[in-house]
Amino acid sequence: MYKILKKRELNPTVTLMEVEAPFVARKAEPGQFIILRVDEEGERIPLTVADFDRERGTVTIIFQIVGGTTERLNHLNEGEYIHDFVGPLGEPSHTAGLHKVAVVGGGVGCAIAYPVAKKLHAQGTEVHAIVGFRNKDLVILEEEFRSASSVLKMMTDDGSYGEKGLVTDALKALIEAGNRYDEVIAIGPVVMMKFVSLLTKQYDIPTVVSMNPIMIDGTGMCGCCRVTVGGKMKFACVDGPDFDGHAVDFDELLKRTATYKEFEKRERELACNLFKKEVK
Repeated sequence: MYKILKKRELNPTVTLMEVEAPFVARKAEPGQFIILRVDEEGERIPLTVADFDRERGTVTIIFQIVGGTTERLNHLNEGEYIHDFVGPLGEPSHTAGLHKVAVVGGGVGCAIAYPVAKKLHAQGTEVHAIVGFRNKDLVILEEEFRSASSVLKMMTDDGSYGEKGLVTDALKALIEAGNRYDEVIAIGPVVMMKFVSLLTKQYDIPTVVSMNPIMIDGTGMCGCCRVTVGGKMKFACVDGPDFDGHAVDFDELLKRTATYKEFEKRERELACNLFKKEVK
């Protein structure tokens, strides 16, 4: 059992939790993930390690409430326990030898992009962070990104905060202003990573994207998290989650990630109704 030490609402649909998990914290690195079960009969879901504290033995997760399991997880409070919390899983993000990097985060993907930016900044890399959201109400981790970068571009689709436009608009402007990046790291919605990769390919800038496809066991056995990269099948849980953005088949990935959208919606509604009945 893993105790929830801190819980904080980042926006109406995104929650941060700090969990007591000393063995996971001891080995965790940016880019890796954990798999948890809320209770003994719950489903397994992957969540990226958003931060960790080796001394305190804690791991921070940030999740968006989209399905039944995240709805149930969000109903747990400080002092309560998560049944299973397994990790760290996946390959850590590779940061060695990078001198200047643009880190691009979109929506809740910023929770994955932040620890990478933090590590790069700590090792002396010049970090330019570009983070995008649909509107002001959905902005998360602004101060964290500000502390981990020398340049921060805040973008919103409707212009209600920061600059109006897409993350690709800001990235293109920085490139055309003369910034020469060793690498661009893009993490967020699949369609966002696709268009960032199409942009950077025009400038021949190496680009890394983080895959979060359907995942069950996290060990490569189930095959659910397969992704086509450079014409070859890869498994995000063991080969990734980071891959060459110029080699990923994004169109195939978009179709796969949409498979269970209706199921997730239905399960969340069932979970919400269950909690409403319990409150009554």
